[in-house]
Amino acid sequence: MTSVPTPIPSRTQFVLEEIKRRILTGQLTPGQALVETDLAAQFGVSKTPVREALKTLAGTGLVVMSQYKGVTVRMVDADMAREIYDVRLLLEPEALRRAVRRGASLAAARDALTRADAATDTAERSLANREFHRALYLPCGNPLLGRMLDEVRDQAALVSAVAWAASPSWDREAGEHREILRLALEGDADSAARALHAHIASFVERAFPEAADQEGQE
Repeated sequence: MTSVPTPIPSRTQFVLEEIKRRILTGQLTPGQALVETDLAAQFGVSKTPVREALKTLAGTGLVVMSQYKGVTVRMVDADMAREIYDVRLLLEPEALRRAVRRGASLAAARDALTRADAATDTAERSLANREFHRALYLPCGNPLLGRMLDEVRDQAALVSAVAWAASPSWDREAGEHREILRLALEGDADSAARALHAHIASFVERAFPEAADQEGQE
């Protein structure tokens, strides 16, 4: 019987995921130029998949394309943090509340929390953190709500990466994650949602206090 070959991931997808990984782990820093020829040489590909990957990343908000400056990693400031975290504060706690009320499995969130605790470097911990939050909102029962949160997921991770580089706060956040999951597993939807709201709000207040100040002035 003829075996079916394993599909080879597209060059564009490979380049996309690698550039994203480097951005979200701090190897590529905000404001850093992303030169097509340099990236193509690093990845051993032509400029075409690099160009396509950069266009996709611009669409997700991780990079900025300028006629004069070329492509750069998106800068992170208080305004950006506020915009992204406002969306999370409005949608993510409600998504978790709905997931708990409908009795959705949170096994993926528990697994992500275990991986975060066992992580040996920033990249592993950051990935596990992202997966933890996604595992809380994805089973909310409303696919559109999940997709809306997915759309800001990478930008939220960029904000977090910049904040963690300046002031690591993993231990505090890990404790908050455990409390959120405990409440959710107990079926206390409202308390879990409140804990998640407080967790998201306190992070941006610590990392970008000017963003919180602006919100308080409105």
